[in-house]
Amino acid sequence: MSREAHQGLRTGEGDARVEKSPDPELVRDALASIIASPEFDATDRNRRFLSYVVTEALEGRGDRIKAYTIATEVFGRGPSFDPQGDPIVRVEAGQLRRALDRYYLDAGRDDPVEISIPKGGYAPLFTPRERVVPIPPPEPAAPAPPRRVTSRAAVLIGVLLALFLGAGLGYGLWAGRAMPARPDIPRILVQPFEDLARSGNSALLASGLTQEVIGQISRFRDIVVIAADAEGRPLADSSGLPAARDAPRYLLSGSLDIDGTTLRLQTRLISRGDGAVLWTNKYAGDLSVSRLTAIKEEIGDEVATALAQPDGVIFRADAARQVTSPPEDWTAYACTLAYYDYRLTFDAATHARIRSCLEDAVARFPTYATAWALLSLIYIDELRYRFPPETSGGAAPIEKARAAARTAVSLDPTNIRGREAEMFSLYFSGDKDAAIEVGKAALELNPNDTQLMGEYGYRLALSGEWEAGCALVDEARKRQPGRAGYYETALGLCAYQRGDYATAAIWIRKVPMTDNPQYHAIATVIFAELGDPQVAAEVEWLRVHAPQYFQDARSEIAYRIGRKQDVDRILASLKKAGIPAKDH
Repeated sequence: MSREAHQGLRTGEGDARVEKSPDPELVRDALASIIASPEFDATDRNRRFLSYVVTEALEGRGDRIKAYTIATEVFGRGPSFDPQGDPIVRVEAGQLRRALDRYYLDAGRDDPVEISIPKGGYAPLFTPRERVVPIPPPEPAAPAPPRRVTSRAAVLIGVLLALFLGAGLGYGLWAGRAMPARPDIPRILVQPFEDLARSGNSALLASGLTQEVIGQISRFRDIVVIAADAEGRPLADSSGLPAARDAPRYLLSGSLDIDGTTLRLQTRLISRGDGAVLWTNKYAGDLSVSRLTAIKEEIGDEVATALAQPDGVIFRADAARQVTSPPEDWTAYACTLAYYDYRLTFDAATHARIRSCLEDAVARFPTYATAWALLSLIYIDELRYRFPPETSGGAAPIEKARAAARTAVSLDPTNIRGREAEMFSLYFSGDKDAAIEVGKAALELNPNDTQLMGEYGYRLALSGEWEAGCALVDEARKRQPGRAGYYETALGLCAYQRGDYATAAIWIRKVPMTDNPQYHAIATVIFAELGDPQVAAEVEWLRVHAPQYFQDARSEIAYRIGRKQDVDRILASLKKAGIPAKDH
């Protein structure tokens, strides 16, 4: 339902079928469901905020829901609180709105009442929602005689099955049917952070930091987060399944201490298989009231980024595991791990192996959203790097990429890899503006996902927003150190765009992508502007391995770069290197 229709509950305008607010008991039930849901990715402060404004509205005190009363009655501000000078309520309201949006995209999609906080105020809005009664699928026909299924047919069956399951997932759960087994993605048990200070509000602070870390890691959909009770025993995990289904591979613990006005938190990640300490870190922050919320978020961001991002501590630990006679669920997950290694070089030989592995993974696990997303990105690479597609015919790479991206998003709307695949499929379909909007929204869903940050930043830069886009790429590189290649190539192009060719050459010389045509094209324009003798070798590589640049360089560049002036500038550099540019 649109926000305009939501407003109709107050103004009398909008959808004529919605004429009055729902029963207060339904609203209270809806609030309880949100607060109890592990999918409601919100801090303790957000939860208190939501409970307060809903209760006030239901008790007929909606006129009291102001920034001042929220700050003093919920956030503990004193009577001298000034809403103009202290933005805490505005900031928390923005976070709460985003948390509610994410909740209703996934866990709350079937809730009979939607609770929202419209912009422009803090009073809640209660919207009855139409419940869609799923139609059971038809009875299956009598089984046909068994026959051999080719790999391509298996993939097609997987696509159709995933599309059906993506649309009918709610029905499967509603009818109590068992869904297909999911791959062996990592599970992490987060224990309550220990309160070493034992003074003042330190216990509440330790609890708040624990919840903040849980919330931030839960944004990464390829890790199952399991909260623990006060005794360290697992509760329900972030997928909503019983924790007893299988044991967590990793355990995250922490201890909090207070030294005067300084908060100190030490965290560590342990492999539960052998007790090895895989990672540890220390954080310190100012305990002043004005910084407390920011410190909690900063710590949550840092822990989640270090552990849960693609190529973070958890995925590197999984990649190093030695699994004897791996079962299918591990093999499918291992395909995603291999994809992140492939991103180091983006070379053609590895591309073909990863494509085959991911096609097999989605055929065996058709509800594995991340595998569908990565498969979409693999198909996109056939376009942007001109890798050889499959030789057996079939749909064009862009069509396969779109279909796989749509499947990933339908299976899990909050899966960032799915949103990244959607961004790429739009971008290379020619709808660059829509792609940028999708990337922006995805980064708001999880601002700690450095792969998405770098990819969105690069698309933003190539579309003409060089300053903002290059800043995001640089931030992604800083938050994901030690993975030379892709970010350095982008930053080389960013420096070239600024006219800083010496810095551009420093970046490009750090890149190990010796089998990637886009790396060589970027190196060519940089070395051409510098007058570096290396340009001759780059031109020769393109002549042998990427002859399309000699056949129609303008089309190759314009396919990737949005503004004509940027295309013309690169073509001028290619011309300096001896590669002609056709006029159109």
